Amino acid sequence: MKKIIVKNGLLIDGTGTESKHNQIVVIDGKQIEFVGNESEYKASGEETIIDAQGGTILPGFIDTHVHMMMEFSPIAERLATPFSFMYYQAAKYLKTTLHAGVTSVRDALGTDLGVKKAIEDGLISGPRMQLSINALTITGGHGDGYTVSGTVTDILPSNYPGMPHGVCDGVEEVRKKTREMLRAGAEVIKVHATGGVLSATDHPEFTQFSLEELKVIVEEGRFRKGVKVMAHAQGAEGIKNAVRAGIHSIEHGIFIDDEAIELMLENGTFLVPTLLAPVAVLETADETGMPESAVQKSKEVIEQHVESFTKAYKAGVKIAMGTDAGVFKHGTNLRELGLMVDAGMSPMESIIASTKTAAECLGWEDKVGTLESGKLADLVIVKGNPLEDIYSLATNDTIQVVIKDGKVEKDIR
Repeated sequence: MKKIIVKNGLLIDGTGTESKHNQIVVIDGKQIEFVGNESEYKASGEETIIDAQGGTILPGFIDTHVHMMMEFSPIAERLATPFSFMYYQAAKYLKTTLHAGVTSVRDALGTDLGVKKAIEDGLISGPRMQLSINALTITGGHGDGYTVSGTVTDILPSNYPGMPHGVCDGVEEVRKKTREMLRAGAEVIKVHATGGVLSATDHPEFTQFSLEELKVIVEEGRFRKGVKVMAHAQGAEGIKNAVRAGIHSIEHGIFIDDEAIELMLENGTFLVPTLLAPVAVLETADETGMPESAVQKSKEVIEQHVESFTKAYKAGVKIAMGTDAGVFKHGTNLRELGLMVDAGMSPMESIIASTKTAAECLGWEDKVGTLESGKLADLVIVKGNPLEDIYSLATNDTIQVVIKDGKVEKDIR
């Protein structure tokens, strides 16, 4: 395989150093061989040249909170859709996400091990995946599809081979359910530590699971060579319980208070804010048949969500980009960067949150997240300079070239 030289673009390497001109990235197979000044690399003349045409070269983006097996749709449509159809839909969602410039994702529930294997074996195109399989939830809590009619209508099918159901109550049930997720291939454990916007029978501020139950989940993960735990946690008490239990990342964090921020700083806990989620819920409510309860709760929390993000960011909490894509349309992931900038980050900080810090959140900082020699060759070329217009990344045509593992997955120049 010929080496690839990417040149003629502004380089943002994801490390936080200033953007640079006259830099090249040399790819050998799946890895980056060289990043630096063009004059410092002796080319053989046999390399394939990818001309960035004055655009910007960046690391592949990382979304640390997605649901690749779904896009929210009206319940009647879900009930009329054959089970296996969701895998064909997922293949489309995965390709759309990759073409949006997202080369790695952490799936926050709903995707089984076979989908990851299909990507790794080259059967379908998609981002590199870290799986949680399914989320642990309490009876009647966020993730329990029970409705007041007595009918259970989970957003995604579960309790089929490779996808254990997530409802569990009490320390020993929680321990067993965690082990079931690990057995099914979970690389990170997902738990609902509070209620949520989409669930019909609870509220984002409701606390789910006791501190003892959460500690058991963390303990079981630790027994498996350090598998981390991510917690859907929106209310302040649930956030604090999760951090005290040793949970690695707080997802959403809508009602963070000062004590929660202090605990997160003490424990090095990541915040995955998903600012796009309530915004998109309101934008697409009519089209997707979003329940009125979810619309009302989104309206209630949207301003508080931004305030909590800003407070956590100013305090120095580690922030990794995540979107909750799947609750809304896939491929719109990079809108999150503009929302983070609107809430106080600089454009460069939003890029770092979506590359270097996101890789650290996944425990993949040794292989992705920055453009450095020896790392996997994941990079994108975008039109223009995102430091001057971060919002341009939300338009997929801005993403001109996507390379994952040294393979060109998209090139629309």
